[in-house]
Amino acid sequence: MTDPRQDKSNLVLCVDDEVVGLHVRKLLLERAGYRVLTAPNGPAGLEIFASEPIEVVVLDYSMPGMHGGEVAVRMRQVKPLVPILLLSAYVGLAPEVTSLVDLYMTKGEGAPVLLEKLEILLQPANTR
Repeated sequence: MTDPRQDKSNLVLCVDDEVVGLHVRKLLLERAGYRVLTAPNGPAGLEIFASEPIEVVVLDYSMPGMHGGEVAVRMRQVKPLVPILLLSAYVGLAPEVTSLVDLYMTKGEGAPVLLEKLEILLQPANTR
């Protein structure tokens, strides 16, 4: 029997208005074995989130129209147990924002940290 933590075919939703960053993140995650859906803004992300069996979300904070905190609140209303990783170019987001998500990281922390945090989020809740 295989260890479920070794099965990285989990479905990830990446939401970011920055097209290049979104594309690079999708490639990185697919190369790491994840299945990836992308959305260019909060409303599109919410639509995909509600209609697909998303297992983890990588969510940008700074987006026009609806920032990541607002998107996270709505996602929690639909599927409260799906883990959310908030990405931001800003260091030190307010606790009222970071408390809405499971983990937070800055975009400058890089790919290895993103992959490590996704692995943590995909572990059963009682082992995190």
